Amino acid sequence: MSTVPVKYHFASDNTSGVCPEAWQAMAEANAGYQPSYGADALTQQACETFRQFFETDCEVFFVFNGTAANSLSLATLCQSYNSVICSDVSHVETDECGAPEFFSNGSKLLLAKSSLGKLDPADVERLITHRTDLHYPRPRALSLSQSTELGTTYRPDEITALCQIAKKHGLHVHMDGARFFNALAALGTTPAEITWKAGVDVLCCGGTKLGMAVTEAVVFFNRDLARDFEYRCKQAGQLCSKMRFISAQWLQMLGNETWRKHATHGNTLASKLADGLRSLPDVDILYPVDANAVFASLPDSIKVGLKERGWMFYSFIGGGSRLMCSWATTEADVEAFLADAAAYS
Repeated sequence: MSTVPVKYHFASDNTSGVCPEAWQAMAEANAGYQPSYGADALTQQACETFRQFFETDCEVFFVFNGTAANSLSLATLCQSYNSVICSDVSHVETDECGAPEFFSNGSKLLLAKSSLGKLDPADVERLITHRTDLHYPRPRALSLSQSTELGTTYRPDEITALCQIAKKHGLHVHMDGARFFNALAALGTTPAEITWKAGVDVLCCGGTKLGMAVTEAVVFFNRDLARDFEYRCKQAGQLCSKMRFISAQWLQMLGNETWRKHATHGNTLASKLADGLRSLPDVDILYPVDANAVFASLPDSIKVGLKERGWMFYSFIGGGSRLMCSWATTEADVEAFLADAAAYS
């Protein structure tokens, strides 16, 4: 049996622990007694901080994970006889075990073509318009991911163009933002510019991959769509009784731009990792490294050698090997990985 320690450093940004700021926030929230189910002062402050962050009067809800955030928000946008247009590599299509369909009581996912993980506007419009008869599940929502499953980012004008197509045909727009903060740091825009100002109705805002513990935020910029959403959360087992432990983390991450420090760190080290891999023979970087993901085509000798030395990483969406950097990734981690890769190149 191998005694080489298993290294999950680049397997996912989910494999890192909780960042110290979030951990400290939970420790501070642990003092004394507080009202439950979100009636505490910290939760009210956290929701108000989101409104300040996005510069608009949005409705905010906290759930435990991204699948619940995406599925419950899409179920709010659609009836069972509607459909959701999404990318053919989107998380709601490939990695949520039918949850969007389940929670919407059957809304169908319609897959649009994508390039570098980003929706093709022409194909989105084709799917919306090519049938309008009673026998077809009428499109009611458009879902896009920021950053995408291939690690690329939508620029503000690209989001605006997709939202304009959707709104022209009466569709609502959902954004899967599991890595929203990595995209935001990379783009250098304001949060508003890549969400509601571009036409997004609801954002599933990722906390876990940023370094928080067990929390995602569902942010409704269109407040009318948020009506009764709290009942969906309760019914789906997504209402946290000790909500203050979630809210305290968001206050810390948004309040003093801790989010920017951790997102920029992950993005920077992903670029460093990609640059190092490019220098190796027969290694190709498959997609632009816009955020904190690197997709690389590695020779079998390197893949086998790295795994023999304990490195864990995945080969799935988009082809090649996916390597993720997080708040916890260090330069030493990157250098060690590159050294081991070079040894087998």
